[in-house]
Formats: sequence, C-alpha cells, structure tokens
Amino acid sequence: MSGSELKHSPLEQLHTEVLGARLTDFGGWRMPLRYTSDLDEHRAVRTAAGIFDLSHMGEIRVRGPQAGAALDHALAGHLSAVPEGRARYTLLLNADGGILDDLVVYHIPGGDYLVVANAANTAVDLAEITERTRGFDAEVLDETDNTALIAVQGPRAADIMGNALSASNLDPEEIDDLPYYWCRFGKFQGDAFLLARTGYTGEDGYELYVPWAAAERLWRRLRQATEMTLAPCGLASRDTLRLEAGMPLYGHELSADIRPSQAGLGRVVSFKKDCDFVGRSALEGRDGSADRVLVGLAGEGRRAARAGYPVLDAEGRTIGEVTSGVLSPTLGHPVAMAYLDPGSATAGTVLSVDVRGAAQPYTVVPLPFYRRA
Repeated sequence: MSGSELKHSPLEQLHTEVLGARLTDFGGWRMPLRYTSDLDEHRAVRTAAGIFDLSHMGEIRVRGPQAGAALDHALAGHLSAVPEGRARYTLLLNADGGILDDLVVYHIPGGDYLVVANAANTAVDLAEITERTRGFDAEVLDETDNTALIAVQGPRAADIMGNALSASNLDPEEIDDLPYYWCRFGKFQGDAFLLARTGYTGEDGYELYVPWAAAERLWRRLRQATEMTLAPCGLASRDTLRLEAGMPLYGHELSADIRPSQAGLGRVVSFKKDCDFVGRSALEGRDGSADRVLVGLAGEGRRAARAGYPVLDAEGRTIGEVTSGVLSPTLGHPVAMAYLDPGSATAGTVLSVDVRGAAQPYTVVPLPFYRRA
C-alpha cells in the first residue's frame, strides 16, 4: 500500500514533530512504532503508565430496536444479554467456524452497540456485519474515520485518568470505581467521550474514544494534567506487553483457519443463545480432538523464538509452529505462543524450537506468562 493510500491518525503531527516518533505502516495506517526504546516503553507500562494512540482500530456502530438480536446472529457471543454500560470480547466467525476477527463490543449507555475491530480487518468486518444484519431492524454505521482512540495503561492509570479528566463531568472516584470491561459517557470541554476500563497490555487501564477533532487536546491534557510518569508508547511495546499477558493477535494466533477451541476461546462462543449464528452449525458437534492447540512456551538463554519457527519434539519431529515470540522484558527469558499437536501440549512438556538452525530448549507453560499483582 502506497503512502498516499495509507490512513493517518489525527495525532500524527504530534507524534512526529513534537514527540519524535518513528512511524510504521500497520493495518493500512501510519502509526507510531516507538518513541524512545521498546524496552523503556514496555517498562513504563509495567511500572507506572503509558499512553497509546490506537486510532487505527475500527469503530462500527450498530443501532436500532433489533441491534442486539442482529449482533447475536452476526457474532459468536450473546450480545443482546450484555447490560448497557458493559463490554464483551467476542468473535466474528466464517461459515466454517474459523475466526475472521476478534472484537470488543460495547453496549453503550443509551442502547447502541459499538463494535471495535482490528485495523486490517475493519473493511471485512463492516461488510460482514452489514450483510448479516439485513432483515433486522438495525442500522450499521462506520465511525472509524471520525473516532480517535487513546489508551492509558499501567498501575498508575486510574490516578492519571482521574486527574486529567477532573474537569469533565466524571469525578476521579467515579473513574477509579469503573469496573473492568465497563464503560460510561463523559464530557470534556464540550466534547463527548466514551471511557472504558479495557486494554491489551495485561495492566489496569482505560481506553478513551473521542471525536477526531478532540484527540490532540485530550492527549495533551492526559500528559500535562499530572506530574506522574505517562510515557508515549508505540506498537512495538504494545506487542511485547500483550504477548507477556498471553493475549492473541489476529494474523498470528488467530485466523480464518483457526477454530475458537484451538485458541482457548471456546468459552467465547455462546451455544446457549436461542438463535442461529454464522459458524454455529460448523462448530456444534465438531470433533476437534486432533486439532493443534495454542500453548505458552518458556525458553532459556537469550535467543527468542519468532513467528513461523518450527517446534520440535525430542526426536526432532515438527509438532507445531510458533505464532509470536519475544525475549520477555519483564521476565528476562524468552517466551512464545505456538500451536502444537495435542499430544505435545501438556504443561511441563520439554520441547525445542528451531531458532535459525539451532535447537533451543522450551517448556510448555500455562498462559498468561505475566499476571499483574
């Protein structure tokens, strides 16, 4: 994709001219890869807080009297049962039960639903949801190009967010008491925003959906309204944070060829809801006992396994493939996620990964690798 075809965040000029960010092409957007160093940004989130521009994510609003029923049919989860003000992680499946995308859906106060899609999948998700909701009294709107998304993640996130938004109609205690995976509307200097206690780092944190024109003002407010550390963080540190937290990434752990049960997401699929949904017939009663399954791998030394590297058993036979891997900044040793043959996927199993021709020892471990205290 050429530079002229890429989409640009409303914060891009701030990132480059003020903060010195290095940008990268990601999901059809030009987004910050890093500002200082990946390690410093990662550690800032684990020890204090980091601020991320996530405006590349897709925002799809579904509204109308049958919006919940329409999403019950379109997606794997039971969205009509989600109370207003709450969010749910769910999946968009194809007819074969493969994963087209993983999503967060907010049943926002007032009754509408906000579907948040991965950047590279937004166009596909929009087309699929639009088609699947035909026949329902519901309207599907693409709000990606007028919605910016800013995340504040880390153990100091609640204090920072409460301080920065003290001039809004939400008081600090209300922000601090917001439960995980809940959201509420606020207003700051005339601009409405949606505040959600969600994130993709394994730390406490918030995601702030704001009008495009208000993004820079709110970003600056978040950084200036507090004396606490709030480091700008890019996509590179976000990836190492989510990997330590055992969170899947579409295009790595998730794809149209992967079924939810393989990825440990069988719980996300609601077979109890009283309606058909795309992918249901393919998954119900399916024998997946021979399918490869997603596991965590913990390594030794300093050489990290990377996506695509083969996983080998004691006899040197390939029994899986790494989907994501890194030398963990928090733990100090290599970690990876991989799909393995089920006979080799038991925690404690000692295997090896072919790291550029050298077999490196790895052990199957439970996910996540890191869990905040």
